[in-house]
Amino acid sequence: MKIRLLLLKAKKIPKKVIIMFILTFALFATIGYTANTVGVFNPAKHLPIYSVETEQKAVSITFDCAWGAGDIPQILDTLKKDNVKATFFMVGQWAEKFPDAVKLIANDGHDIANHGYSHLRMSTISKEKCKSEIELCNQKLEEISGVKINLFRPPYGDYNNTVVDTCNEMGCYPIQWNVDSLDWRKEMSRQAILDRILKRTKPGAILLFHNDTQYTAQLLPEIIKGLKSQGLEFLPVSQLIMKENYYIDDQGRQQNKK
Repeated sequence: MKIRLLLLKAKKIPKKVIIMFILTFALFATIGYTANTVGVFNPAKHLPIYSVETEQKAVSITFDCAWGAGDIPQILDTLKKDNVKATFFMVGQWAEKFPDAVKLIANDGHDIANHGYSHLRMSTISKEKCKSEIELCNQKLEEISGVKINLFRPPYGDYNNTVVDTCNEMGCYPIQWNVDSLDWRKEMSRQAILDRILKRTKPGAILLFHNDTQYTAQLLPEIIKGLKSQGLEFLPVSQLIMKENYYIDDQGRQQNKK
């Protein structure tokens, strides 16, 4: 009986109203779908720190260390000459293989940071395995360097809510980047890498490089010189980011709570 009454009432509703209702429903359904599928811009997605809102004209140079270590002395010499402190995200197995490189980096006062023990895609593993990857890498880095570790970058930049939450629960700051040199790509020329960095870097940026690549160690003096000419200074990630009273906006930018 109730259904028949509803149908009779529906017949009295103008067709234009029904069409508008259908279109509105479809629009909200589409928005909902998009929100669930857009990565960084999805408010339901927990984000690492991609960059920092800062009044300083400061940026961070970071290196991911996962393969060889032959160019570490050259990189460190450049950083020392230019009085720049950087952040080195190290794979635990890399650190075990090249402990002398870890010690050199630590002795020069650069950030020693976690890049996972075995360079796994963190979003594909369980929470327990994620925690183990972070814990074991922290342990190895601390044993070799004597430095307490509290920065973590997921390998490949691959993360989900579980990875970010696990990192936070363990007292580590999850760090991403917002300026990628793409220095690991074979097709990238020296000039292409340089152009990407000099054109895209703004205050608060976190720059991604890798050691053991074709051009990075050679280009580093020119990159530092070019960024300094733009009035930028350099801080390691540990000094660039806020440690408390902050939030991360939908662009992954760390903001001060006012």
